[in-house]
Amino acid sequence: MISNWGSALVRTFRGTSAPMTYTLIGLCCLIFVLGPASGFVPSYGTGDALLAAQRAYFRRWGVVPADLFGSPAREALTPVTALFIHGSWIHLLGNMLFLYVFGTMTEERLGRVEFTLFYVVCGYLALLGYAVANADSEQSLVGASGAISAVLGAFLYLFPRARVTSLLPFLFFLPLRFPAWVVLPFWAALQWLAAGQAAQGPGVAYLAHLVGFTLGFGYAWVRFGRTTRVGPAPVTVPEGENQP
Repeated sequence: MISNWGSALVRTFRGTSAPMTYTLIGLCCLIFVLGPASGFVPSYGTGDALLAAQRAYFRRWGVVPADLFGSPAREALTPVTALFIHGSWIHLLGNMLFLYVFGTMTEERLGRVEFTLFYVVCGYLALLGYAVANADSEQSLVGASGAISAVLGAFLYLFPRARVTSLLPFLFFLPLRFPAWVVLPFWAALQWLAAGQAAQGPGVAYLAHLVGFTLGFGYAWVRFGRTTRVGPAPVTVPEGENQP
């Protein structure tokens, strides 16, 4: 869940053409609104009936590690369907903010088709990696965090000097600007520490974040090599500093 990452990162430049990023955001939002977690569909009921509908929905479309390795072949598709399912408004909006911030420029660099395949495949492998490490778990895993973490990893390699704005809770949420090579490795370190405490904390798949981030960075490294990194965007095309 991206919204649990602890800081909001905002791009200081605007991409020019990223239709698949916007399409992915639109699909996630549409699917959420039509699902039981949004509260917008009366047919799911209220109270206990709504909670039961949500549990069934997440189990049907999310990744359940115990089912993934011991059930019919259709379960093999759940790491894809889970990428478009979110558990709450905060979960959805946090993920979509990060996809918008980092997805547009990454898509421009990779291209539409390659970016889409990269997003889905890395997201699938991130959720699969979590499932392998928690093969006996009966808990449903949903959300685009693994795929978006891969986008962050690729962004770090491709645009290490791009400046982003961070809101740090321990500094009273003061907006501070840092290059991506400072912010994103710091985030990855937090995920590593949180993964070690996962059994004691909330149901956030920190391991999926780490797997996705590593896959994304590794893919960009292999795909583009050392000579294709892009520096910070010109200050003449600022986007502004929107807050989530």
